[in-house]
Amino acid sequence: MRNLMALAFVAASATAAFAQQPAPAPQAPAAPPPPMTFFVSSQTPANGNLGGLAGADKLCQDLAAAAGQGSRTWRAYLSTQAIDGAQAVNARDRIGAGPWHNAKGVRIAANVADLHGDVDRDRNFINKDTSLDEKGSATNGVGDTPNTHDILTGSDSHGRALAVADDRTCRNWTSASGGSAMVGHSDRRGGQNVSWNSAHPTPGCDTESLRRVGGAGKLYCFAAN
Repeated sequence: MRNLMALAFVAASATAAFAQQPAPAPQAPAAPPPPMTFFVSSQTPANGNLGGLAGADKLCQDLAAAAGQGSRTWRAYLSTQAIDGAQAVNARDRIGAGPWHNAKGVRIAANVADLHGDVDRDRNFINKDTSLDEKGSATNGVGDTPNTHDILTGSDSHGRALAVADDRTCRNWTSASGGSAMVGHSDRRGGQNVSWNSAHPTPGCDTESLRRVGGAGKLYCFAAN
């Protein structure tokens, strides 16, 4: 009898102690991912005639709007050269101050200096896994069919316009014939130079020339605000 009473007392004490425990504090909801401010274009004219910088910017803006991010000002990451009386434009000067995040909220660079390795190389996080289009889909790279990792930039590795000795911007993005385009590798793979923005020039500006070396006329699009 005493044992039963003791057991009942212990059980009652445990129940009372449990009842006196404070309720666990509610957990704060997870913070939403940062908005998309960088993507690789899912659609392109597939040649070097983008309608100039204005046409390229419109393509980025329209794709961003279709993905629900049209309230920002979007710019194509493109440089132009000082040809035909035009003033050279640096891609790095067109894209705002950062930081930039892809469609899944992954930060690809904190600022312009980190994006271009002005102090230390490889401070950005652009690679096969992070070079997503505006829908959050991966961009084909080395080993994929077709490989479309060549991204039009017309820039040197620091995002600046190239010298005018050779056309590397398809006549400042107005020509699908003649000239060539400097491209970067979105997956940072392939060939001797794996720069994301200045890997090699294309053999031409027409569709077949871009495809032959692993491209489809895709662009990097950045939110400038």
